[in-house]
Amino acid sequence: MEIHPKVKEIMENFSYDALKPLGFGKVMSPIMIISHYRNKNWEKLSLVPYGPIPLDPCAKVFHYAQEIFEGMKAFRTNDQNIVLFRPDMNAKRFNFSAKRMSMPLMDEKMFIEAAELITSYSEKLVPKRLGESLYLRPFMIATEVGLGIKPANEFLFCIVASPSGNYFSGSAVKVYIERDEIRAAKGGTGAAKTGGNYAASLFSYQKTIDLGCDQTMWLDADHHQHIEEMSGMNFFAIYDRTIVTPPISETILNGVTRNSILTIAKDLKIKVEERKIEINQLLIDIEKGHCTEAFVCGTASVVVPISKFLDKSGRWYEVKNEKGLVSIELRDHLINLQSGRQVAPDGWLYQVKKL
Repeated sequence: MEIHPKVKEIMENFSYDALKPLGFGKVMSPIMIISHYRNKNWEKLSLVPYGPIPLDPCAKVFHYAQEIFEGMKAFRTNDQNIVLFRPDMNAKRFNFSAKRMSMPLMDEKMFIEAAELITSYSEKLVPKRLGESLYLRPFMIATEVGLGIKPANEFLFCIVASPSGNYFSGSAVKVYIERDEIRAAKGGTGAAKTGGNYAASLFSYQKTIDLGCDQTMWLDADHHQHIEEMSGMNFFAIYDRTIVTPPISETILNGVTRNSILTIAKDLKIKVEERKIEINQLLIDIEKGHCTEAFVCGTASVVVPISKFLDKSGRWYEVKNEKGLVSIELRDHLINLQSGRQVAPDGWLYQVKKL
């Protein structure tokens, strides 16, 4: 492991107004982790000053989108220790995405070591307010130069960090149901966390915003009948004290927060069902009051209730408990686990070594 000689000085002199609302991804740590993959091997991790990455205009990432990323968080516990939340799951998913995108795997210990290193040096940027965190964005890009269409042989791994607050400024979100465009199809890259998936969703997202909504709901590519996920989050419907979510498939991202919600729901005596959700039936259930809540979840957003759905016809469907009684119960419990205020399941909190 190599540490740039200016890192210590940079961190000592860096400051930001921690009392202001942080938003998401607006303040960046002045340092970052990098490692190059050359000659079929990863080189040493390097902790360097945050800054531009020099790339040749013909680097394959620019032309063929060979790229993956992760989203993960570090929290300050009530005893002022710093913990990473389930980094092993992020490491596994990073390698899953890498395999799908014909990119080199990274030793999971190396991945977690990199996350721990940037967190340790960014310790004073880890927020103290409950629910806020240091958001980490590990990513890998193809750096090999050449315009031939083939998997690259050279790559760059990088992690940047950002003290972050709430992803959404409001208490609930409005969702537009996308009945025409598709996000992912069988045999595609829908289950990989690669930028191309998100780029393909932006056309619909602009329409979503123009219609006064916050998020796009994607349906299955074949028939546009079954709910899959949002552009960057997993979906849950609630029937009283039962939460229902689509099962993981090759077109749905295996969310770390989703997995955590399914686990803690059982501890809270909330019934869990993983099954297909037919969109028209969901709208009927909302209209009749059988579906009492709905929410989205993800690393950045945690858990956010849905207040209403907008269909292609222009009709709005308002959720009975738009403030999310069960949703907020799940969110609060998860935040308390992440911050160490309640005992988390074994292996969920990774203690970051202090410098």
